[in-house]
Amino acid sequence: QVQLVESGGGLVQAGGSLRLSCAASGRTFSSYAMGWFRQPPGKEREFVAAINWNGRSTYFADSVKGRFNISRDNAKNMVYLQMNSLQPEDTAVYYCAASLGGGWSRTWEYEYWGQGTQVTVSS
Repeated sequence: QVQLVESGGGLVQAGGSLRLSCAASGRTFSSYAMGWFRQPPGKEREFVAAINWNGRSTYFADSVKGRFNISRDNAKNMVYLQMNSLQPEDTAVYYCAASLGGGWSRTWEYEYWGQGTQVTVSS
């Protein structure tokens, strides 16, 4: 049982960086794997990154590997997505999600979702 709220989105120039934050509420937060997804304009929601319950395993979409990093601080009930070398193709609404069952890259594997935060990258 978690509630998720994303923040940190905004407008950034190509090559720049942003850090998205996801604030979670719930006594069982540390039991959930966490993921970031994004939905570009006119496209379906796609997987970006995931992190397991203790933060020691991470997974990334090929499109962001080497540029993005996911981390979590269970003591603070926070999950982060550090985005570097941003490109216009990264423009999307970014969503934080929680998965108790350990799903990692599919939307339907996640039980809880935040409201999303807009990231816009200009060239």
